[in-house]
Amino acid sequence: MSAPSPSAAGQGIRWSLARVARWAHAIRSWQRERRCTESELRGIKLLREWLSPVQLAQFDRYGYFDVVGCDSGKTYRICYRCGTNIYELDRDGRRKVGWCFVPVDTLVAGDVVLAQKIALETSERRALAVARNFMPSWH
Repeated sequence: MSAPSPSAAGQGIRWSLARVARWAHAIRSWQRERRCTESELRGIKLLREWLSPVQLAQFDRYGYFDVVGCDSGKTYRICYRCGTNIYELDRDGRRKVGWCFVPVDTLVAGDVVLAQKIALETSERRALAVARNFMPSWH
């Protein structure tokens, strides 16, 4: 029996790392939902109902999803948080600039993220007119 080739060993390691990453993400998601209040769970449920199949897959896997601005056609990544959570992406999918805008009322994260999604997809210019920009972290 011969030893596996270096490329086969590398593929096995990459496969194992990907499997561990998926497992870790699933645990984090489970822990997040387990600590959620009833309001937060309803917010997550409503958000999930409004996401496209592609956005839902992104959200389930990474905790964020991408939207396309209705006015500029730019791509924005919305992370599941209540603020400083929107990133305008460059053509290579890298964070270019961050945007922060939230509803006036205090809402759970799922409701905030849904409002941001709807605003960018239906009224991008108006949403960005009230937003504050920030330099995103690069990690």
